[in-house]
Amino acid sequence: MKIALSTLAATAALVTPTVVEAKQVTFETTLKSYGGAGAYAVIWVADAAGKYKGTLWMAGDRAKYWRHLADWQRASGGRAAEVDGITGASIGSGKTLRITLDLADALIDAGHVVHVDTSVENGRDFPSEVVAPLATDRNGKPVAGKGHVETFKVSF
Repeated sequence: MKIALSTLAATAALVTPTVVEAKQVTFETTLKSYGGAGAYAVIWVADAAGKYKGTLWMAGDRAKYWRHLADWQRASGGRAAEVDGITGASIGSGKTLRITLDLADALIDAGHVVHVDTSVENGRDFPSEVVAPLATDRNGKPVAGKGHVETFKVSF
């Protein structure tokens, strides 16, 4: 699945208004084969101080379940405006979600991290199951999740 966004909207304050430099970045989340219902997952960004900067993608579009994505909910306030236009179907057991978007260069190698929260119906919730730096030295290197996520990769 390819999603093209000019920049992460919440990062507008991090880039100069005249020229926005961006780079195509692919986020790949592969789930373990856990044999249950599809997982809700949210991929979001925090700065070096841990402050929420924006949401990149929400897999699972029924808002009543977003409360199970606890760290994202707490950081973003769980507002629908945070995910307008960037939601899709939940991710099936053993499947891979791959999204590509243009991400502001100012976010890369500046201490920002990507979080992945997951939740499965009749299963556990894993807030910040994956926390991965937006750093070129981590380019394409898989990070293991603590629950439903088998691997997560960020590729520039």
